[in-house]
Amino acid sequence: MSRVYNFSAGPAVLPEEVLKEAADEMLDYRGTGVSVMEMSHRSKAFAGIIQEAEADLRELMHIPDNYKVLFLQGGASQQFAMIPMNLMKNRVADYIVTGQWAKKAYQEAQKYGKVNKIASSEDKTFSYIPDCSDLPVSPDADYVYICENNTIYGTKFKTLPNTKGKTLVADVSSCFLSEPVDVTKYGLIYGGVQKNIGPAGVVIAIIREDLITDDVLPGTPTMLKYKTHADAGSLYNTPPAYGIYICGKVFKWLKVQGGLEAMKERNEKKAALLYDFLDQSSLFKGTVRKEDRSLMNVPFVTGDEKLDAKFVEEAKKAGLENLKGHRTVGGMRASIYNAMPYEGVQALVDFMAQFEKENL
Repeated sequence: MSRVYNFSAGPAVLPEEVLKEAADEMLDYRGTGVSVMEMSHRSKAFAGIIQEAEADLRELMHIPDNYKVLFLQGGASQQFAMIPMNLMKNRVADYIVTGQWAKKAYQEAQKYGKVNKIASSEDKTFSYIPDCSDLPVSPDADYVYICENNTIYGTKFKTLPNTKGKTLVADVSSCFLSEPVDVTKYGLIYGGVQKNIGPAGVVIAIIREDLITDDVLPGTPTMLKYKTHADAGSLYNTPPAYGIYICGKVFKWLKVQGGLEAMKERNEKKAALLYDFLDQSSLFKGTVRKEDRSLMNVPFVTGDEKLDAKFVEEAKKAGLENLKGHRTVGGMRASIYNAMPYEGVQALVDFMAQFEKENL
């Protein structure tokens, strides 16, 4: 069978080169006689895999020495509790709610202290990013939290919020490694890898060392302390070994592509191709304020639910998979992550143009 163009929001498309390389090594990883799936996480071979993965990620993102890189489990959703457990010293935190995942994080944090919603875009179905240049940041807030790219709604912070000196915590699950980032602007930056980096099951957290302490909320489980994992080099317990191995291969693929500067350029070209079509279309329209549009997730609608359903069904027959919008918003959504080739977006735009001719 031939590969389709997979526009899934996550688990999502991975580079074919990575998948082929992993397939070649499936039964015998570099002469060890075993698959990485069977390999002890305490083995010399796996130590090489995880150490090389971290080194390549540090190089790609220019991560300073005073930040730890942790390979964790539990999905980004587990971080919704882990963050306040570890960082909420004053039991106060400020949240900017720009989508479903930020909203869930905000709700979870309320179990651990006073949580202030200092900005939100829920009034317009999260279709924009609010002005965050002069927010009512709480004087005693331990951190300010954002979800930087909103997978469901297709918005992206183009300018980070003014946290007025407070630690910035960001969920970057759906824009991870899509463009250069200044890690020093964050206290903690994290994301599930299943959207833009690897298979489901791994969360990468990049944390400034001064935030990793034993001073956590009473009752915090050992497994939910960042210090537990930092002290053990992400090997406190059996990690998601195969997922980390694939992430490592994606990091190497990104380096071959030219790094994050090159990826940003490619991603901007892909997104422009689709947004330009949406802006001139008589049938389809984007749902996000132009200045807040994501490079990774592009939601759009026809305005007719039956026509939306027809589009998704016919697109699938044309080899364009997973274009149905999230169940909470409907319509369509094209997730065009790093591994989605320009040709895939071109195929989508060509199909949309043909569909428009036939259905107007």
